[in-house]
Amino acid sequence: MPQIGWFELLVIIIVAILVIGPKDFPIVLKKIGSWVGSIKRYFSDVQKNVNEITNLEEDNNKKDKSNE
Repeated sequence: MPQIGWFELLVIIIVAILVIGPKDFPIVLKKIGSWVGSIKRYFSDVQKNVNEITNLEEDNNKKDKSNE
């Protein structure tokens, strides 16, 4: 997986400012941050649900084994 250094990040930011424009750049950053936050919350919820389901299955397996 390629790594992005400080220089590459600086070049990307400069190109983004030139393409988007300095006036709209903060608005775009805020929107992107909002999207990233939404995606993180979604995946966190999915992982929490998967963990709950696996914990329920483990509990059921333990109960079944103790009843034998």
